[in-house]
Amino acid sequence: METGTDRRKFIKTTAALGILSISGISVLTGCKETEEDEEKEVSPPEDLMQEHGLLNRILLIYDTCKVQLLNKESFQSEVLLNSANIIRSFVEDYHEKQEENYLFPRFEKANQLTDLVQILRQQHKVGRIITDQVMELCKPKTLSEQETQKLIKLLSDFNRMYRPHEAREDTVLFPAFRKIVSKHEYDSLGEEFEKNEHKLFGEDGFETMVNKVTDIEKQLGIYELSQFTPKV
Repeated sequence: METGTDRRKFIKTTAALGILSISGISVLTGCKETEEDEEKEVSPPEDLMQEHGLLNRILLIYDTCKVQLLNKESFQSEVLLNSANIIRSFVEDYHEKQEENYLFPRFEKANQLTDLVQILRQQHKVGRIITDQVMELCKPKTLSEQETQKLIKLLSDFNRMYRPHEAREDTVLFPAFRKIVSKHEYDSLGEEFEKNEHKLFGEDGFETMVNKVTDIEKQLGIYELSQFTPKV
């Protein structure tokens, strides 16, 4: 059986080796531990809202391509196709699947915000149909006037739907999610989201997508944020 003397000897030994940390200060290094030294976990809604920020940047790309088409300016279909590919792979096949597999069923089970969830599900389906058609029209070829007008309408319809769609999720659905699940379930979902992202896109999946969007913004000349500041 361990005695008080034995415990005191252990404490003295570990202190001498510099293993103990007192008041957040490492005896071994003499440096104060900071929050940066600890891994910060992102909550499920925060994770989804960051991805909405990425989506918003693509909506701006869509707006820019639509203006080019309307003004009959030089238009690179490859730029729009690359943007639609990000929408398909990261937003529709990943982000929206997270919502459909993990969030929507829990609201339906709790009988909370079911009308909103039904509309959001339907809009996901419509968004995928629009993306299919945008990608088809972006195949290398010269667009006819009819095809150009159709593409303009598709880009308008997509943006008009998704701006209120994501705003409603950010301000209504996501804040309510914390109230319908336990703390343990809430925390474990954050880990599950991260695991799914890494599985599909690698360790730096989100950052990789942000870099791809940044490259497209630079191609279109809309990367510099200051250009959107109005003159007053």
